[in-house]
Formats: sequence, structure tokens, C-alpha cells
Amino acid sequence: MLRSFLQVTAAVSALALVPIASGAMAGVDTNSYRELDTFMEVYNQVKANYVDKVDDKTLVKGAIQGMLSALDPHSSYADGLDFDNLKIQTDGNYGGLGLTVTQVDGAVKVIAPTEDTPAARAGIKSGDFITHLDGKFIVGGSLDEAIEQMRGAPGTKISLTVVRPGADKPLQFTLVREVIVQKPVKWEIKGNVGYININTFTAQTAGDTALAIQAIDKKLGHKPLGYIVDLRENGGGLLSEAIGVSDVFLTHGEIVSQRGREKNDIERYYAESMFPGDLARGLPVVVLVDSGTASASEIVAGALQDHHRALVMGVRSFGKGSVQSILPMGQRAALRLTTARYYTPSGHSVQEGGIKPDILVPQISDPDYKDRPVVREADLRRHLINQEKVDDSVLEEDVRADPRFSATPEQLKKQGIDDFQLNYALQTIARLGPKPQVATKGK
Repeated sequence: MLRSFLQVTAAVSALALVPIASGAMAGVDTNSYRELDTFMEVYNQVKANYVDKVDDKTLVKGAIQGMLSALDPHSSYADGLDFDNLKIQTDGNYGGLGLTVTQVDGAVKVIAPTEDTPAARAGIKSGDFITHLDGKFIVGGSLDEAIEQMRGAPGTKISLTVVRPGADKPLQFTLVREVIVQKPVKWEIKGNVGYININTFTAQTAGDTALAIQAIDKKLGHKPLGYIVDLRENGGGLLSEAIGVSDVFLTHGEIVSQRGREKNDIERYYAESMFPGDLARGLPVVVLVDSGTASASEIVAGALQDHHRALVMGVRSFGKGSVQSILPMGQRAALRLTTARYYTPSGHSVQEGGIKPDILVPQISDPDYKDRPVVREADLRRHLINQEKVDDSVLEEDVRADPRFSATPEQLKKQGIDDFQLNYALQTIARLGPKPQVATKGK
């Protein structure tokens, strides 16, 4: 699990080692020194007069975290356990439950469970609030403490009390911790359609996506009707892997650009940097997204959408359009700092607004989808403001009156449909895919 939304099982939009500029204090002016004097005065008063003795490390770390939390939800300082969490994002293995969590007003809120983990199998859902761990009330405590309790030796048990909006009473779960191994890409064949489920963007995601296409073709003995790329509940990961996954399906053109503070601080990334040509050979592609599709996932969805290489289907994505760089700060410590915004090939920033699907399809097979609140970037405190001035009033579309989406989960289940969005995508691919050639006899 992670320290914040993008600190769990792979959720960073970019990891880059950025050296600290020499002579950084040269830009500090007189007003800055006055503010630092105020800080030192408060520090000295706390050291001298606080009711309990407090060590310097606690005060300094608290000051650093407070400074960074005043910036945006994704800038943070990591040392000790937090630094180990950073390594998990790329190394991928830890003992725990498989939950992506954040903290909202002192409460631990589930962003998403990782697929095929104890949390996902138990039925914990996005939007749930964890109130007790092993019977101990944790609301108001630190997120780090909650994460540390949920992580632990594989094979050990832990009980969770969960408050689910819309549920009549709290839900009780007893989970057994496992080694959570990130399997970034899974694939299968569904009705002559290649289904590729990308859960996170770690160091091997792009390569595994290319291998998935090869494996699908080999198992079928021919090319499928098309491919579905499932990015739902994918919180993101490495920028380089998002570029690589986009490159799997593109032959040329820009994939993403990142822009820093200055106008000329722009870096662009293009197709064919990792893979030559379109490995899917121009076949139809549908990309599934939802409110848990964030960061690196939005880069892929935005690139394929802007190049008209895929139909994006589902509901509006999370809306995290910022890049975090990792600045080493000594042994087992690092500064995660938001250093740029990223833009899709058309110059669109997904910050706040997210990726709007080409085909809006709600997950009506989920019995809680109408009642469960949705958490997106725009809901986080001190989130970066989109410079394009996103109009929230047009971001959500009410589809509940649409007759196409009137079926109940029970009615869908009788039809053998457990995943309405996926079923809709399969039907779409069947309509778009190549039609079989029928031999005719000449007269």
C-alpha cells in the first residue's frame, strides 16, 4: 500500500533523478530570510515550551511535510518506510493487502484495490472508508501508521471495518496478507478479441504489452478482430512505460509532452522510440477507462485518442496531469516534487478534467455504481489548477435516463454479463473488426 494516491502499487506519473542545483540559495531574497527567521523562532519556542520533549528529526520532518503539502497533493518527502514505498513502485513486491489508499479529512479512503489481491478478492471497493484495523479506531491517525498496520508478513491475518456509502451498516472483512507481486499486464482471448488488462506501469509494462499481442496472435493462429486495452482502476506508474505502451499501437507522432515552469521548458516524446510500427497492425482498439484511470494511464488513453488510433470507452478518468520528479536526499530519503504538467498530442491538459471517453458507458453491472461517490483529482485539496479553466458543469453526463443503460445488475447477470463495460467493448470490436471473407462461385 502507499502513502497517497500515487504512492501505492505503482502510481507515479514519472520517476526521474533530478540533481539539486548548486547555489540554490542564491535566489533567496531578503523577504525569504525574514520568513526563515519566523520559522526558526517558532522552532525554538516549540523546543523550549512544548508540553513534552520533542526531537529535532520529528520537528524538521513535520516542517518539510507541511511545506510540501501546501503545494499540491502529490509533492512529498519520503524517508524510512516512505522511501521503501517508493522502491515498491518500481520493484513491485511487498507483503500486504493490495490497496491504493489516500487520506481525506483524517479518514483512510480506498482509491482502488489491486486486481487479484486479498483486498480485491474480498470485495473492498473504490470509495470505501477504512475505520478500524483489528478493532482499533484509526480515523484521525496518520496514513503512514494505517499503511504500516495493513502491510506485514505474508500469511498473517488482519480485520478491517469498512464504511461504504450507501450501505446500511459497516462491513467487516478478515484478510490474509500476501506477497503482492505486481503483474502489470494480463491477457486473454474473449470471443476472437484480444483482451489486454494493464494494471500498472512498472519497468516491464510496455514490453509485456507487446508480448501480450504476440501471445494472443499465436494462440489464435491469426490476428484477432481487434484488441481491448483495459486501463480501469490503473493509478499510473512510470512515464517511460506509458510512452512505450502508446508506442505499441502507434506508427509515428507525438505521444506526450511535459512542460515545466518556464515557457521554453518543454520536453516531447514520440512514437517508434521503443517499438517499430503498430504491433496491432491497424486493427480496431478500444481503451476502457474509469474514474480510477490516472496519470500514466491517461497519457496512453489521451495519445491513442488524439491519434484516432483507439476508441476510448467508459467514464471520465481521474484527471492527474502532473509529473513528479524524485530528488535524492541522502540515504533512504528522497523528495518527490511536482515539476511539470503533461499534455496530450493535441495540446490538451488532463489536469482536473481527465480524459473524456469517445463513448460514454457506465458500469451498470456494478450494483453500487450510482451510490458510490467518485474521487478524482479535482476533489483533492490544493490540486493544481488546469490552465485551460476546466468547466466542471460539463464534465459529468447523466446517463441514468439513457435506455441503453437501464438494465439492472440482476438482469445483466441473467444474460451472462458480469462486466457491462467490457461486454459493450466486445460488441463494439465485433462491429468494427474485419469481416470474414466468404468464397463465391462465379457463374
